Amino acid sequence: MLQPVIFSSSSTLQHFRQTAAGCLTNGHAEWTIVTPQLATRILVVTTAVIAPEGRKRAAPAAMTSPEAAGVDVFTKLEERRYALSSRYLGGKKFWRHQPSSRADIHSAIVSGVAYGAVIFLVSHVKGLEEEDVAKVLGISTRTLRRQGDTPEKQMPADLASKAWLFAETLAKATEIFGGKEEAERWMSKPAMGLDGQRPIDLLQTVQGAELVNDFLTRLEYGVYS
Repeated sequence: MLQPVIFSSSSTLQHFRQTAAGCLTNGHAEWTIVTPQLATRILVVTTAVIAPEGRKRAAPAAMTSPEAAGVDVFTKLEERRYALSSRYLGGKKFWRHQPSSRADIHSAIVSGVAYGAVIFLVSHVKGLEEEDVAKVLGISTRTLRRQGDTPEKQMPADLASKAWLFAETLAKATEIFGGKEEAERWMSKPAMGLDGQRPIDLLQTVQGAELVNDFLTRLEYGVYS
């Protein structure tokens, strides 16, 4: 059974409608709801469709599958966030191709990413202490500075993976809070929704990063437990 979506306000529902507007197909005014489940990081696409306010529900016979339409919206959102994440890591200068899926990210990391990408990331983060970012990456600031002399050198896959996770989380927070500076400020301060812990500290572990990303998802969609 599908879990219900809880909208904190009418404006949140309107946000869902606007977000799903890309699902409009074959002239039918029906949208697919993409539901963030509170217990997981996965966005589950429901089979439910709703009509815009004040309009009758159109016959679904001629429509594209609601599941397919919802996946399309989710895919576009992911691609946009991946593009921002790669820019935070130096963009085309260090990434041969623009990642558009998890598979692309994995392939790029195992193929090799230059230290220049993580150096670019750290040097362009102004609202967080370098030492805090280094802890998230699992590397000392001394080592980070030393690698600045050989930015073309390939970094270990685990470091590249941590760097991507941090960049993607920062990209997600940037979209939610309206800017990179605002996202960095949020990461640096204790968050009530994270038991008073700083997001930047939680990002030091995979489990902590999951907590941060789950919380950002709830903020993004106005869904609260």
